[in-house]
Amino acid sequence: MASSATSMTTLASEMCSQISSVFSRTSSRPPVLDVMVDEIATTATAKGRIFVHGVGREGLMLKALCMRLAHLGLSAHCVGDVNAPPISSSSDLLLASAGPGGFSTVDAICGVARSNGARVLVLTAQPDSGSAAKLATAIGYIPAQTMADDEDPAQPEESRPLLPMGSLYEGAMFVLFEMVVFRLGEVLGESPAAVRSRHTNLE
Repeated sequence: MASSATSMTTLASEMCSQISSVFSRTSSRPPVLDVMVDEIATTATAKGRIFVHGVGREGLMLKALCMRLAHLGLSAHCVGDVNAPPISSSSDLLLASAGPGGFSTVDAICGVARSNGARVLVLTAQPDSGSAAKLATAIGYIPAQTMADDEDPAQPEESRPLLPMGSLYEGAMFVLFEMVVFRLGEVLGESPAAVRSRHTNLE
């Protein structure tokens, strides 16, 4: 039992270390945390609406963020929900993720947002070559492995990565979004009690 607990602790530590390393990588681009907080705070000040969109596990991470943005008192919506309002002006923000650079559906949604005058913040690990980044008004660079670069020819086929495919990017998204919510709480002056009061009681 003790060895199993040790193994679990070791795995957790190694996985968390890999995610943490994403945020210590140097880049000429502004820190993604600052970009996200600035864009969302600008939307809040303008009383605009925030829309989130992603596919697969990236989409799940964005839905979790959308929930917390609502807890912060913001008008936050998931693209595709039946009660999502229209995106219609520069006060509105689409927050989309395309870790590997682009997805046909994400690109299309970004295009619709831009054609309606909204701002588009794209999160990606491929800011220079991705198709989604070309549609963005702001880019949040997350320098993590995705399925665009997860196959290493030098790595033995039988080796098992701790965070395969896009898991490192997706794990970094979750941690990043918790940092964003924490920072926004300070910027918007939302107390923990106020945030908690907006949690649903229908569960």
